[in-house]
Amino acid sequence: MMYKDTQLFIDGKWQDATDGRTLAVFNPATGQEIGRVAHAGIVDLDRALIAAQKGFEVWRDTPAFERAKIMRRAADLVRERADAIASVLTQENGKPLIEAKGETMAAADIIEWFADEGMRVYGRIVPSRSLAIRQLVVKDPVGPVAAFTPWNFPINQVVRKLSAALACGCSMLIKAPEETPAAPAALIRAFADAGLPEGVIGLVYGNPAEISNYLIPHPIIRKVTFTGSTPVGKQLAALAGQHMKRVTMELGGHAPVIVCEDADIQLAVKTAGTAKFRNAGQVCISPTRFLVHRSAQKEFAEALAAYARGLKVGDGAIEGTQMGPLANSRRLTAMAEFTQDAVKQGARLLAGGERIGDVGNFWQPTVLDDVPLSAKVFNDEPFGPMAAIRAFDKIEEAIDEANRLSLGLAGYAFTRSLKNAHLLSQRVEVGMLWINQPATPSAEVPFGGIKDSGYGSEGGPEAMEAYLSTRVVSITNV
Repeated sequence: MMYKDTQLFIDGKWQDATDGRTLAVFNPATGQEIGRVAHAGIVDLDRALIAAQKGFEVWRDTPAFERAKIMRRAADLVRERADAIASVLTQENGKPLIEAKGETMAAADIIEWFADEGMRVYGRIVPSRSLAIRQLVVKDPVGPVAAFTPWNFPINQVVRKLSAALACGCSMLIKAPEETPAAPAALIRAFADAGLPEGVIGLVYGNPAEISNYLIPHPIIRKVTFTGSTPVGKQLAALAGQHMKRVTMELGGHAPVIVCEDADIQLAVKTAGTAKFRNAGQVCISPTRFLVHRSAQKEFAEALAAYARGLKVGDGAIEGTQMGPLANSRRLTAMAEFTQDAVKQGARLLAGGERIGDVGNFWQPTVLDDVPLSAKVFNDEPFGPMAAIRAFDKIEEAIDEANRLSLGLAGYAFTRSLKNAHLLSQRVEVGMLWINQPATPSAEVPFGGIKDSGYGSEGGPEAMEAYLSTRVVSITNV
């Protein structure tokens, strides 16, 4: 499918930036420019803010049942257009078409779930201390929302925020990623074509620091939601706090994988291996620190290395590709630094460890064994196709290592023991823990981290609360 230039979406209209500025978009598989994206300036942001306020006033007063119908229509359009959207997503992001299609189809499911959940935003009647008084607890949409989303899942990261906000009656102004602009634009187009009122959704691109520094303090914006790195998230949360803005933060991770001595090794390799190299490891919940019982270390490490060597790496648009390129050349540099540092400190390189070719941002799926705790890869999130393995003797040691870092987004474990599973569920400090299974971040369950990995949820009923204000209304019969 032809890749088209991406415009801003303001007040229900697709349009260029007022000053005509654009940014280049590159295909990470070829390194070639494939299109341009409009670069918003302050004038564009002002227009988008005014539209968001107007859209909120309309959408807030739209019955939840009618909101749900529009959202379901948008979900249907996303499904109808899934092949075309996936093609665009692969061109600008690099992930294999099968992953891009999966992300697109999952977005439709998320929209539908939140559409229905929006009709279950209940208040309550609280018994009063006088029969002459009726006490009501009501929940209202918080107001226009500013959302900031990353490039690694350009549809998924938008749709989780947007669906919860729309279901609650909020409008949303989205600053989507400049590296992957067309995929989120296709998602927004589905909502627009479904009949969403003008101004309820705005979409802008540009200078991330300029946009966040302008939108977050602005009095029209009442809620901020961000997905990205922990350092940037802390800066934005601090800025929002200065202006008493509610915030949801989904930040960095460094997910531990604990493979116990009684684990099903084949299941662990297949499950964790698939998760590790999905989207070339550029996933916030990607397993990264593999903690394997010493008795199973050799078997697990050799099997995971064989799995990595067997992956077909290439252009995501080519059928059969299992892992695409990294997002940009900076990630290649980072992978080289992680690998060199680990090997220098005594780690054994079992698979990969090098760039593939000189065209595009391809890196070999990499497996390192006997990695010391001092290695960079065991302390900084690699955000790439790299698995680092080290042994443990007692499960308590593995749990201590899992909890050693300040991050706490996701974790994985493999064991046949109910006792181990119970201990892991109680002691591993992460917002999401999957035991003997792949990650299942479906719409109906919470999605978010603890500690420096953020706060708030982007899944389940918990996600709705961030977009609602709870008020008490007490009425006396006179």
